Amino acid sequence: MKPVAIKSLLLSIFILLSGCATTSGGDTSGGSGTMNDLIVNTQLPAGAKINHSQSLIMGSGENWIGRVVLELGQNPNAAYNFFLEQYPQQGWTLVSAVRGKSSLLVFTKADRSATVELTEAGVMGGSLATLTVSPKSTLPPPPAAAPVRR
Repeated sequence: MKPVAIKSLLLSIFILLSGCATTSGGDTSGGSGTMNDLIVNTQLPAGAKINHSQSLIMGSGENWIGRVVLELGQNPNAAYNFFLEQYPQQGWTLVSAVRGKSSLLVFTKADRSATVELTEAGVMGGSLATLTVSPKSTLPPPPAAAPVRR
Protein backbone atom coordinates (compact mmCIF):
# COMPACT_ATOMS: atom_id res chain seq x y z
CA MET A 1 0.00 0.00 0.00
CA LYS A 2 1.24 3.49 -0.83
CA PRO A 3 1.92 5.97 2.00
CA VAL A 4 -0.84 8.29 0.71
CA ALA A 5 -3.36 5.42 0.78
CA ILE A 6 -2.34 4.49 4.33
CA LYS A 7 -2.76 8.10 5.49
CA SER A 8 -6.20 8.27 3.85
CA LEU A 9 -7.24 5.00 5.47
CA LEU A 10 -6.06 6.13 8.93
CA LEU A 11 -7.81 9.48 8.53
CA SER A 12 -11.05 7.73 7.51
CA ILE A 13 -10.87 5.42 10.55
CA PHE A 14 -10.19 8.39 12.84
CA ILE A 15 -13.19 10.32 11.46
CA LEU A 16 -15.45 7.27 11.85
CA LEU A 17 -14.35 6.66 15.42
CA SER A 18 -14.66 10.34 16.33
CA GLY A 19 -18.22 10.41 15.07
CA CYS A 20 -19.17 7.42 17.23
CA ALA A 21 -17.48 8.52 20.44
CA THR A 22 -19.23 10.27 23.28
CA THR A 23 -17.58 13.33 24.70
CA SER A 24 -17.06 14.27 28.31
CA GLY A 25 -17.75 17.96 27.80
CA GLY A 26 -20.64 20.08 26.71
CA ASP A 27 -24.28 19.48 27.42
CA THR A 28 -25.34 18.98 31.02
CA SER A 29 -29.05 19.26 30.31
CA GLY A 30 -29.75 15.56 30.76
CA GLY A 31 -29.44 13.93 27.32
CA SER A 32 -28.90 10.19 27.17
CA GLY A 33 -25.58 9.10 28.65
CA THR A 34 -24.74 12.41 30.34
CA MET A 35 -23.47 12.75 33.88
CA ASN A 36 -26.86 14.20 34.83
CA ASP A 37 -28.42 10.84 33.92
CA LEU A 38 -25.96 9.06 36.17
CA ILE A 39 -26.56 11.26 39.22
CA VAL A 40 -30.26 11.91 38.58
CA ASN A 41 -31.27 11.59 42.27
CA THR A 42 -28.57 13.95 43.54
CA GLN A 43 -29.64 17.47 44.48
CA LEU A 44 -27.51 20.16 42.85
CA PRO A 45 -27.84 23.93 43.23
CA ALA A 46 -29.86 25.75 40.56
CA GLY A 47 -27.70 26.77 37.61
CA ALA A 48 -24.87 24.37 38.52
CA LYS A 49 -22.84 23.25 35.53
CA ILE A 50 -20.87 20.03 35.69
CA ASN A 51 -17.22 20.36 34.71
CA HIS A 52 -16.99 17.06 32.82
CA SER A 53 -13.24 17.10 32.33
CA GLN A 54 -12.62 17.17 36.10
CA SER A 55 -15.46 14.83 37.12
CA LEU A 56 -15.47 11.04 37.40
CA ILE A 57 -18.60 9.01 38.10
CA MET A 58 -18.98 5.26 38.46
CA GLY A 59 -22.42 3.67 38.71
CA SER A 60 -25.72 5.51 38.46
CA GLY A 61 -28.88 6.49 40.27
CA GLU A 62 -28.77 6.11 44.05
CA ASN A 63 -25.56 4.06 43.98
CA TRP A 64 -23.16 6.27 42.04
CA ILE A 65 -19.76 7.02 43.50
CA GLY A 66 -17.08 9.40 42.36
CA ARG A 67 -16.34 13.10 42.09
CA VAL A 68 -18.42 15.80 40.45
CA VAL A 69 -16.92 19.26 39.99
CA LEU A 70 -19.59 21.93 39.71
CA GLU A 71 -19.26 25.47 38.44
CA LEU A 72 -21.77 27.54 40.41
CA GLY A 73 -23.06 30.94 39.40
CA GLN A 74 -23.71 31.79 43.03
CA ASN A 75 -21.35 32.88 45.76
CA PRO A 76 -19.86 30.26 48.08
CA ASN A 77 -22.14 31.27 50.99
CA ALA A 78 -25.31 30.59 48.97
CA ALA A 79 -23.93 27.24 47.81
CA TYR A 80 -22.92 26.35 51.39
CA ASN A 81 -26.45 27.15 52.59
CA PHE A 82 -27.96 25.07 49.77
CA PHE A 83 -26.04 21.92 50.72
CA LEU A 84 -26.51 22.54 54.46
CA GLU A 85 -30.30 22.84 54.05
CA GLN A 86 -31.09 20.49 51.15
CA TYR A 87 -28.96 17.42 51.84
CA PRO A 88 -30.53 16.61 55.24
CA GLN A 89 -33.93 16.83 53.50
CA GLN A 90 -32.70 14.12 51.11
CA GLY A 91 -31.79 11.76 53.97
CA TRP A 92 -28.14 12.78 54.43
CA THR A 93 -26.86 13.32 57.99
CA LEU A 94 -24.43 16.17 58.56
CA VAL A 95 -21.26 14.87 60.23
CA SER A 96 -19.00 17.90 60.03
CA ALA A 97 -19.09 21.46 58.69
CA VAL A 98 -16.33 24.03 58.32
CA ARG A 99 -17.16 27.44 56.91
CA GLY A 100 -14.42 29.72 55.66
CA LYS A 101 -12.64 30.86 52.53
CA SER A 102 -12.72 27.18 51.57
CA SER A 103 -15.72 25.46 53.15
CA LEU A 104 -16.21 21.76 53.75
CA LEU A 105 -19.35 19.75 54.52
CA VAL A 106 -19.35 16.02 55.28
CA PHE A 107 -22.54 13.94 55.16
CA THR A 108 -23.40 10.26 55.56
CA LYS A 109 -26.38 8.27 54.31
CA ALA A 110 -26.78 4.54 54.84
CA ASP A 111 -23.49 3.03 53.66
CA ARG A 112 -22.23 6.12 51.79
CA SER A 113 -20.50 9.36 52.63
CA ALA A 114 -20.49 12.65 50.74
CA THR A 115 -17.98 15.46 51.01
CA VAL A 116 -18.73 18.89 49.58
CA GLU A 117 -15.80 21.29 49.19
CA LEU A 118 -16.66 24.87 48.22
CA THR A 119 -14.16 27.43 46.97
CA GLU A 120 -14.37 30.83 45.35
CA ALA A 121 -13.92 30.63 41.57
CA GLY A 122 -11.80 33.78 41.35
CA VAL A 123 -12.08 37.24 39.86
CA MET A 124 -15.15 36.43 37.72
CA GLY A 125 -17.22 35.58 40.81
CA GLY A 126 -19.19 32.45 41.47
CA SER A 127 -17.78 29.41 43.14
CA LEU A 128 -16.74 25.82 42.60
CA ALA A 129 -18.11 22.82 44.44
CA THR A 130 -16.43 19.44 44.46
CA LEU A 131 -18.88 16.74 45.50
CA THR A 132 -17.23 13.42 46.33
CA VAL A 133 -19.42 10.43 47.14
CA SER A 134 -17.97 7.10 48.23
CA PRO A 135 -18.86 4.01 50.23
CA LYS A 136 -18.26 4.30 53.96
CA SER A 137 -15.11 2.61 55.16
CA THR A 138 -15.58 -0.99 56.21
CA LEU A 139 -12.30 -1.04 58.08
CA PRO A 140 -12.55 -1.65 61.82
CA PRO A 141 -11.82 1.39 63.99
CA PRO A 142 -8.28 1.68 65.31
CA PRO A 143 -7.70 0.35 68.83
CA ALA A 144 -8.11 2.86 71.63
CA ALA A 145 -4.89 4.24 73.03
CA ALA A 146 -3.88 2.90 76.42
CA PRO A 147 -4.11 5.48 79.23
CA VAL A 148 -0.83 7.02 80.30
CA ARG A 149 0.14 6.12 83.87
CA ARG A 150 2.40 8.26 85.93
